[in-house]
Amino acid sequence: MTNTPLLLTGIAVLAVGTFSLRFAGPALRSRIEIPEKAQQLLAAAAIVLLTALVATSALTQGHGPAGIARPAGVLVGGVLAWRKVPFVLVVVAAAATAAGLRLLGAP
Repeated sequence: MTNTPLLLTGIAVLAVGTFSLRFAGPALRSRIEIPEKAQQLLAAAAIVLLTALVATSALTQGHGPAGIARPAGVLVGGVLAWRKVPFVLVVVAAAATAAGLRLLGAP
């Protein structure tokens, strides 16, 4: 059973918190000076976080490994994106790689 009032309250609290954080950035930009070293660290942290997210999504399915087709598609897409191929072609090539491998029987 779901507790609808509690769920709606939670959604409202998260919405207000999200809006507050998004508003605080531009509002406090001129008042807070972030050191260059901290900016570099935050940029590197964002890259590490996104890489971890991609790796987790590409290599696992549920509680086990994803097989070979999905990681191969992600690899093809990553290489093409790195080579600055248009985004639509990157997505199509990655999907075609995964679908082709699955058609050939790869997990």
